[in-house]
Amino acid sequence: MILDIYKDSLEYSAKDLKTLLILGACYFLTFLFLPIFLIYGYSYRVTKIAVEGMINGDDPLPEFDNVIDMFVDGIKVVLVYIVYLLIPIIVFVLFALLSSAIGGSGETILMVLGTLVTVILIIFAYLMSMMGVANMANYDGSLSKAFDYKEIIDIIQSIGLGRCIATYIGLIIIALAIYVTVFLLLFFIFGFFGIFTGTLGFDMAAAGIFFSGFFLTNLIMLFIVGPFNMILQSRVSGLLYNLH
Repeated sequence: MILDIYKDSLEYSAKDLKTLLILGACYFLTFLFLPIFLIYGYSYRVTKIAVEGMINGDDPLPEFDNVIDMFVDGIKVVLVYIVYLLIPIIVFVLFALLSSAIGGSGETILMVLGTLVTVILIIFAYLMSMMGVANMANYDGSLSKAFDYKEIIDIIQSIGLGRCIATYIGLIIIALAIYVTVFLLLFFIFGFFGIFTGTLGFDMAAAGIFFSGFFLTNLIMLFIVGPFNMILQSRVSGLLYNLH
């Protein structure tokens, strides 16, 4: 079942190059801050379609319309992530302050313990936030449903905590594999032509190839790979939520 979710989500994310490029433009403009909410708003729409659809269904990619609504949805999603992340941050700060006050060997022990507890809480917060956004999408954007802890925990238990964690670990591995594969492929192509041109004595041309390769690699990561992985994560979250 989880492999079917991955397969569906990978195919779904590659449906439309135009969508990836539009999202990539939003990524490029994140220094303006406001496009961040459009990215998360689109992510929410992907999750909503997944929640309302099914694995291996013929679900369409969301349209880039009603930008104001998408912007508001993005604000909600960002708020959900921030609220869930606050708990691990607060716990880590408390451990850091306490260990600093104790000092000596106790400081090291407390910091190690605090780090372990924080990592566990981050994993739990990530899982809760993903399911929280999916639950919000299931209830037509009701922000309160993203923080209905009892219902979300019941959903996670219904799916299976181990299955949820394994799914997201697999998702992280897949996303990293995509980044690394694309980077290495482009690095090899431009590196090969750059070295080959250099051996022929065209040093300026070789330098140009290396520079162009670096520039193009960053563009592809920004405009295609990043958006692809964002849609992938949102789709997986929605389909996983449907298993409860």
